[in-house]
Amino acid sequence: MIKFLSPALRVTAVTFVLCGLAYPFAITGIGQLLFPAQANGSLVQSPEGQVIGSALIGQQWDAPQWFHGRPSATTDTDPKDPLKTVPSPYNAASSSGSNLGPTSQALSDRLTADRHALEQAQPELAGQPLPADMLTTSASGLDPDISPANATLQASRVAQQRGVALDKVLALVQANTQAPSLGVFGESRANVLALNLALQRDYPVHQ
Repeated sequence: MIKFLSPALRVTAVTFVLCGLAYPFAITGIGQLLFPAQANGSLVQSPEGQVIGSALIGQQWDAPQWFHGRPSATTDTDPKDPLKTVPSPYNAASSSGSNLGPTSQALSDRLTADRHALEQAQPELAGQPLPADMLTTSASGLDPDISPANATLQASRVAQQRGVALDKVLALVQANTQAPSLGVFGESRANVLALNLALQRDYPVHQ
């Protein structure tokens, strides 16, 4: 039995060292050396050097002077009842979609309410077709980006709230729009955190 056990233990030890220690340390080191920002979470800092978010995780923006991200359906544990959940937008510890189908009354009610709130804030959008990401949630609930079409429709509200000419805000949207990766992967997109930081830098308002 020792004849068979000894080689098995040696293989296990070598595999553990290579796959459990050497490989993770090597990849971590390479990541820190070549891609330090990405390896540490793509963190975004304010001009004062304070970490204010990640370029990879969306945040909740409610005030009308900001561009708003895609709706999020993530949840968290209800503090009053651990067996239940409550809405918690952009909860990175609970990435998920709503899992509500097209026949769901809850989904229909939520879309109707959000559409009404949007049209209250921007009456010019009443009855207009909207980009899908303006009202629907994603599978992850953490999208940090919005479509250029979404950002363009929000630009008039942002410009009015900040007292800035619309063409200047539209130019800012265009400057902060990223093309598909390598020209073919994904779609054009605007990172909401980066866009709002550029907005506050160029056309600041008191928060």
